[in-house]
Amino acid sequence: MAGGASSVIVVKLSESFLDSVRTLLGDAGLEGRERRSADDSPLQPGVACLVMAGGAEPDGLDWLEGAKFDGIPTYLIGAAADHRLAVGAIARGARDYFALPSDLDLLRRTVERIGREGRASVSVEGFAAAERSAVGFDAIIGRSPVLTTSLANARRVAAIKDVTVLIGGETGTGKELLAKAIHLHSPRAKAPFVEINCAAIPANLLESELFGHERGAFTGAIAAKPGLFEAADGGTLFLDEVGHLPLDLQPKLLRALESRELRRVGGQTIKRFDVRVIAATHVDLAQAVAGGTFREDLYYRLNVVQLVLPPLRERGDDVVELAEAFLARLAAQHELPNPPIGVDVRSALRSHSWPGNIRELKNAIERALVLSPPGTLALDAMWTTPPIRDGGGPIPFPAPLTTIIRAAVLETLARVDGNKSEAARRLGISRPRLQRILDGEIE
Repeated sequence: MAGGASSVIVVKLSESFLDSVRTLLGDAGLEGRERRSADDSPLQPGVACLVMAGGAEPDGLDWLEGAKFDGIPTYLIGAAADHRLAVGAIARGARDYFALPSDLDLLRRTVERIGREGRASVSVEGFAAAERSAVGFDAIIGRSPVLTTSLANARRVAAIKDVTVLIGGETGTGKELLAKAIHLHSPRAKAPFVEINCAAIPANLLESELFGHERGAFTGAIAAKPGLFEAADGGTLFLDEVGHLPLDLQPKLLRALESRELRRVGGQTIKRFDVRVIAATHVDLAQAVAGGTFREDLYYRLNVVQLVLPPLRERGDDVVELAEAFLARLAAQHELPNPPIGVDVRSALRSHSWPGNIRELKNAIERALVLSPPGTLALDAMWTTPPIRDGGGPIPFPAPLTTIIRAAVLETLARVDGNKSEAARRLGISRPRLQRILDGEIE
């Protein structure tokens, strides 16, 4: 292999599928630096780490538990197609879990992406260094008054070690990024930042993920496992999409937050923890309380300090600044020229309503960058369907039903000055349903 190839660390807990992985790395132009399971030395710099655990999946989870990643993307590779292994691996810091041979194509695409990103980081070393230096609040791009007010409040609350924070805002506004910034600028910065998406974990597994379980607590609990409260001890636990927390689990979370104590599933021992909780949701929790889907006492326990991230459509020229930052990053990642943003694109960026917020903007910029002639950014390549205006225009027809529905919602919002509750009333739908339409989650 060429001496200048990017290096991937391969931790050999098992020899299964090792030859296949070596072939994938070679095809992607990556150098595999292999180390034995008994090697306890710190991970050396690399672009990624693959943990080979086919047939020894519990050993792989144990290795992840004690590993020092130092920012290296790490992936667990096993043989058992069990979603609980994936959940356990991700909870311990892995980016993903691959069950071979069924996930071989998915692993191949991941390895190819690692290779592309590794080469891009070498060719744009100055840009990569700037990216690495942008952490915490410095990584949040924008200078609009509505954003800077939220960030100023976030900086104040970050300095206070124990205060609980509830972050609100539409889907895609950057709630996770703000939570990480608060952690990195807090007295807890040297301790772990642990996150869980309450909407992404099956309800029957979520209690075990949060509080841990003892061996034999349920079928498949072959060993005791600490939960995320224990994993985050001394640091921050980020509960994303807390509005989707199952109702029967809410009193258990409330009790843990009030007492700072927990009991693992199937256990008898009380364990104390020292954790700051940051919760986030795009759901209107006050309305969820009124609707009986969220406990009022838990709502007030989480809502000690509330920070709200504004939607992108209210942030003025921040949209252009964000687009320029995404362009630079994505052009480096895909090894493409970094094009200028033309006047027509700037105008479209400012006028679009961005119902998907920053996530939608990033996808639109990436789509246009890839589909436009090299060195250009074509306006007609930014959207798969024509952008919907923020009101003041006719409902598009003929058009896909989802497009018509979203246009109707945006038109109604424009007529009621953005009051979502009033818009939902006029449309004859619930406010959560209206929010799902804005978020692009129409069924």
